[in-house]
Amino acid sequence: MKHAKTAAIAATAGILALGLALTGCSTGGTVEAVYVTSISQSTAEDGSSQYTVFYSDGTSTTLSGAGTSAGSGNVARDAYEAYLEETGEDITYTEFLKTFLSADDDSNAQAVAACLNSTLKIYAESVVTQSSFNPFWGTTSVSDLAISTGAAVIYRIDEESDTAYLVTNYHVVYNEDADTQKNGGYIARAVYGYIYGSEGAPTPVDENGDGRADTDSDGYTKYDYGDSAVAFTYVGGSVENDIAVLKGSLSALRALNPDVKAVTLADGYYVGETAIAIGNPEDGGLSVTQGIISTEYEQIQLEMGGVVRSYRSLRIDTPLYSGNSGGGLFNLDGELIGITNAGNKTDQNINYAVPLDLVTGVADNILYYANDGDDSTNGAYRITLGFSVTADSSRYVYDSATGYGHIEEVVTASSVSAGTIAGKLGLAEGDRIDAIVVNGTEYDVSRTFHIYDILLTVRAGDSIRIRYERDGSLQMTDSYAVTSADLSPIS
Repeated sequence: MKHAKTAAIAATAGILALGLALTGCSTGGTVEAVYVTSISQSTAEDGSSQYTVFYSDGTSTTLSGAGTSAGSGNVARDAYEAYLEETGEDITYTEFLKTFLSADDDSNAQAVAACLNSTLKIYAESVVTQSSFNPFWGTTSVSDLAISTGAAVIYRIDEESDTAYLVTNYHVVYNEDADTQKNGGYIARAVYGYIYGSEGAPTPVDENGDGRADTDSDGYTKYDYGDSAVAFTYVGGSVENDIAVLKGSLSALRALNPDVKAVTLADGYYVGETAIAIGNPEDGGLSVTQGIISTEYEQIQLEMGGVVRSYRSLRIDTPLYSGNSGGGLFNLDGELIGITNAGNKTDQNINYAVPLDLVTGVADNILYYANDGDDSTNGAYRITLGFSVTADSSRYVYDSATGYGHIEEVVTASSVSAGTIAGKLGLAEGDRIDAIVVNGTEYDVSRTFHIYDILLTVRAGDSIRIRYERDGSLQMTDSYAVTSADLSPIS
């Protein structure tokens, strides 16, 4: 039997003294616990890190091919990656630590360390015009720059085009007070980002040293963002989902830190799971707060641009502050589970994030149409099936095998409009919607919002079918070929 691989939790390169008991497996009878005595980190001939783990029974195991360079200081994470590479086992980082270490771990710190190279502080610059009345001079108007701040995560990296795509909140780059004529709309005319460890901030330019900020040719205050700022442009966004996508130079980011990377997406999330937020609270720089997911689904009311909309959200008790908007919400494996966007002003233990399902659905949608070669398609699009649904028999389902649970409900068509996709497929009022099949892949529908999430992934040329229950019998509709005419923009 091979020894289970393990490592220190917070360690640096060199020889690490450990006293952690393994709780891996036994062969029957009374077996003395084997534990790690030390780990030696060195550089292999190919330049990768390798680790020699020494056990209390006198044996040792060498792990090689881990993802980061020697001296990274993240021995536990590297050893975990080497473990996956060597064994091919499907196990999360948290499960790895819990399975092979019998001591309390510091995996939240490891999760944060893994995420910092994917997080940025954001400044969004817009032109606003303010008017004032003076009884002698009458009404005067002055235009200048307004700068708001938030955070973002690196969502995707495109090596071929040297582009890093960021995801943030729509309201981070949207300014309802913007002078649309001078600013070119409500979206920020310029956006700058700073990665963790190379942070800066815009400062007014005073080249004359007279204590007054210089102005540009338009009369606006000139700001210096510094050498560590990276410029980003707006790709697209959705106000109804509070998600926006930005893009910038990957080379510029790597010039500041060659280890910048896109976030790792979680497979899901659950109530009670640790929720770690990384953002720019009160414009004090990127920092971390921690809590748990309190509720996996809640509808909240937010006002943007004078319109109050209902938003599906994760409720968390992770502390959030002004400036946290657009930052990532991560689990203990350092995987993205949401984008933080709102808080309860009267109770700091009630805060919110856009759930991962919406983040990926909207962001992928925006990126698809931004890069489809059609200049007329910008933003996000989805099809409308043409039926309304209701939810009944909602219940909590606990899975003893995983130790987690989720809520399920019966989703029923309450009305079907004639001439729509649903009508053409033969759906009728009272049909229970069981699944939507896209290009042969079945997506179960056990919550009403699953339909919206699934439809975000549908593109022109795709085929869809709907599985439904009628009179106690499961049935499948014919296939429907989606056309561009079926797609409507998402605001």
